Amino acid sequence: MNRIDPITSTMSLNAADAINRAREMTARASGAMPATPSNELSFADRMKQSLDTMANAQTEAAQLIRDFETGKETNLTKVMVAQQVSSLGFQLTLNVRNKALTAYKDIMNMPV
Repeated sequence: MNRIDPITSTMSLNAADAINRAREMTARASGAMPATPSNELSFADRMKQSLDTMANAQTEAAQLIRDFETGKETNLTKVMVAQQVSSLGFQLTLNVRNKALTAYKDIMNMPV
C-alpha cells in the first residue's frame, strides 16, 4: 500500500509496489505503454486545476472578509488563515509564472 508522508510529501512503497512501478517504467521506456496513462491529468489540466484552486481560495477569503465586516463571521482566526492561504497561493502562482517566463526566454535565446 502507498502511504504519503504529510511532513515530507514523499511516498513510501513496499517491495511489490516498487517492482510493479519498475515494470511499468520499463514498459514505458520500451514503447510498450503510452508515456501518460489515460487516467492521469496532463500538464495543462494540472495547471488549470491549480489556478482554479487558487482562484477559489481567493474568492473564499474575500467572502470571509466581507462576512467578518458585516458580522456574519465572528471567528477572526478563520478569516486570517483564509487570507494567508490566499496570499501564499497567489505568491506561488506568481513565482511559477516568473520561472516559466524565464525558462521561455532562456529557450528563445539559445542558438540554433
